[in-house]
Amino acid sequence: MNLRRLLLLLFIVGIASCATRTGDDGLSKIEHIVVIYGENRSFDNLYGLFPGADGIAQATAEQKTQVDRDGRPLPHLPPVWSRGKPDPAFPSALPNGPFRIDAPPIDLPLTVRTRDLVHLFHVHKEQIAGGKNNRFAALSDAGGLTMGYYDGSQMAMWKLAQEFVLADHFFQAAYGGSFINHQWLVCACTPYDPAAPQQMRTQLDERGNVKWRDNIPSALAGPLWFLEGIYTPDGYAVNSAQPPYQPGAIGPAPGGDKRYADPRYHPLPPQTAKTIGDTLSAKGISWAWYAGGWKAAIADGERDAKEKRSVIYTGEIAFQPHHQPFNYFERFAPGTRDREQHLKDLDDLLKDLDNGTLPQVAFYKPAGRLNQHPGYADVAAGDVHIHALVERLRKSPQWSKMAVIVTYDENGGFWDHVPPPSGPGWSDRWGPGSRIPAIIISPYAKRGHVDKTPYDTTSVIKFITKRFALEPLPGVRANAGDLTNAFQF
Repeated sequence: MNLRRLLLLLFIVGIASCATRTGDDGLSKIEHIVVIYGENRSFDNLYGLFPGADGIAQATAEQKTQVDRDGRPLPHLPPVWSRGKPDPAFPSALPNGPFRIDAPPIDLPLTVRTRDLVHLFHVHKEQIAGGKNNRFAALSDAGGLTMGYYDGSQMAMWKLAQEFVLADHFFQAAYGGSFINHQWLVCACTPYDPAAPQQMRTQLDERGNVKWRDNIPSALAGPLWFLEGIYTPDGYAVNSAQPPYQPGAIGPAPGGDKRYADPRYHPLPPQTAKTIGDTLSAKGISWAWYAGGWKAAIADGERDAKEKRSVIYTGEIAFQPHHQPFNYFERFAPGTRDREQHLKDLDDLLKDLDNGTLPQVAFYKPAGRLNQHPGYADVAAGDVHIHALVERLRKSPQWSKMAVIVTYDENGGFWDHVPPPSGPGWSDRWGPGSRIPAIIISPYAKRGHVDKTPYDTTSVIKFITKRFALEPLPGVRANAGDLTNAFQF
């Protein structure tokens, strides 16, 4: 190699190295990452009308046209079922396709709660129908409601999405509901119990689909009831397993340690898989999981099991134990230093925020009434709450070096038209499932940008892992983006 070519090669290598260092230096400007985790909304349900996004207008006729249980197109949507009967607040024969919940003839504002919708692991996978997304109405216990959406421009968070970054190809990591997707947020894994009772395992037919309790041939005739349990047939927990520790729906055993769930009712045994908390702690990175109502729920859960609960799954807080993923892990058992140090209340978050003492990584889970979950929460209250918290973060002493990620755990049974990613490095037994909203807010975020990079929930783990040079978790999907495309340094 002659001298000129050698110098040219060294120059190119130097430029590449410099570019790499510049990118690393840019990411290192972010000293605090805050993850706010809402509940049960598909992308199309809230952001399907967002300008520049892959929204409802881009859905194909096949994706919008729902088929009946025999695979043939429905003549119209099924009624919105309420306790097995058509809900009079909705027309009984809406046209087959997506419809506005907050516009005539329904005209229910964001302040009104709708009923909950089935969002179980096996049911959701079947609703997606290999990416066609055309079996949501036929396999929903809420009938046509699954196709409903809002004009989200009324929301305060919509304005922040316009100001910063909205990711319009962000998918829930796992099929189904909140429990499994919270687990995937922290460990990219599905909990396992080899001793799960048979009566708590899902019944599948010869095609691998969940069995129905009633043989109703058409979605127009009535809602389905599914024989889907907490566990898969081989013992993986996918649907709202209860934690081994308080707070949970299973009270303490009579005469037992009040901090633990009664083992006679089969809570999930303590899990030992490695979590993002483990990898953060291994590098000495400060972190915390903050939850609205955490302290009140612990006190509620430690009461005698015969006493009626006033916080857990009920009351003004409506604390949801299956939304607290670290409470399932042995490392965070009652009495441990890790539990005391890392599992905290909303009050602790607000105190840390105002004092400028937020940890380097913070997760925040709103209490039930403020998380936007259909059935027990409305969209508006959660929108106001999350927006107010983001604005408070923007006024905090640590804002100049902060990145905030606001996303949702799963679709909540609502239809979305975009097929989940598939193929090597993406799809596996567990997901990914439907598309969900994600907003990235930071002084370093791009402005007024719709990020079309394919992401899923494990992208949050990827981003944190990359920023702090952590040990990678094995379940993180290889082809999921790491969120850095949302930033400019």
